[in-house]
Amino acid sequence: MRVFQKFIERAVLFIWRVIAYNRSVLRSSFAQIFPVPSLLLFSSVGLDISDQSIKFAELTRSSRGVVLKRYGSVSIPQGVIYSGKIQDHKKLADILSELKRKQNLKNVRVSLPEEQVYVFELKIPKVPYKQIRSTIELSIEEHIPVKANEVSFDFAVVNQTETEYTIQVSAMPSELIEGYESVFQEAGIVPLSFELEAQAIARAVVRKGDLDTCMIVDFGETRTGISVVSGGSVVFATTLDLGGRSLTTSMAKAFSIPFDKAEEKKKAIGLSRRPEDKEEFAVLLYGISILRDEINKNFIYWHSHKDETGKDHPQISEIFLVGGDANLIGLPEYLTASLRTHVLLANPWVNVNSFDKYVPIINARDVLGYVTALGLALGDYEYD
Repeated sequence: MRVFQKFIERAVLFIWRVIAYNRSVLRSSFAQIFPVPSLLLFSSVGLDISDQSIKFAELTRSSRGVVLKRYGSVSIPQGVIYSGKIQDHKKLADILSELKRKQNLKNVRVSLPEEQVYVFELKIPKVPYKQIRSTIELSIEEHIPVKANEVSFDFAVVNQTETEYTIQVSAMPSELIEGYESVFQEAGIVPLSFELEAQAIARAVVRKGDLDTCMIVDFGETRTGISVVSGGSVVFATTLDLGGRSLTTSMAKAFSIPFDKAEEKKKAIGLSRRPEDKEEFAVLLYGISILRDEINKNFIYWHSHKDETGKDHPQISEIFLVGGDANLIGLPEYLTASLRTHVLLANPWVNVNSFDKYVPIINARDVLGYVTALGLALGDYEYD
């Protein structure tokens, strides 16, 4: 009986791998029309892989609804991944293998590095659905600096008329995808999907069914991701080589103190404008003003350029902050005043559970660093 049960489990797993491995198939129109039966849905863990760390989160159903089952992170030594590209495959596979052993990982959903992903929209004639992919391939080189036969891409139909489709495309060099696939295969972990980091974040912080346009700023340790979400899809994404570490480094140099002491000072003072902290405030404000200018530049770009049909883009109604360094004291208020747009810390539980039913096991400050992992984990519940 146990042998038969194992055979069934392996057969089901094989079938699901064939289905899910086709580049985030859970977000495709086919999956929306024919959702995967719950019997075939394996509980998965969201893995947010960056140059410095792997953060993971898993959600599960309970009597209180969907709740956070576990979360955590492991460090990645410098040089193993650089700007999203794997430099040391064996070392990364070893790290993943150890994480699998300690956390009993089986199935995961993985974010792809935005530095290596191209996101764009295009209009195509209304062809039979099975011909959409080949139609995109014919024009993909007009939108990205990579040859069509060297790229892997996923797409979603975001709008349609009687004569045409509006398509959102996420593309990445096939070589990079194959590198991540081989690392997971070596580690013995099954990736159910690979997807754009910005889309995972949007799934976590944009309320399901909300079709308004917003900007999301992921202020991380070494970089900042800026994306625009409209109609429930990421339609613009870019990455800046600017993160909270640069603020800490500036603080350490300015006051000749160790990095860890500067980090403590940064977190304690922030943009509080206290008279006794005016020197520290000035140092932090200089770095934050650079971030503000970059956000503003992308904000203006969005509103001053036309879409594929020559129409104005919809107005950005608000800006959400995520990422570990989004917790800087006074940051939302400063950006709101500077950008003259409502800027607020995102609520990554908006599509998970209500606070009147459930108190998460992770505090409100730390959770902003796990938004990508939570968004990936929500992929298991996307079509509930």
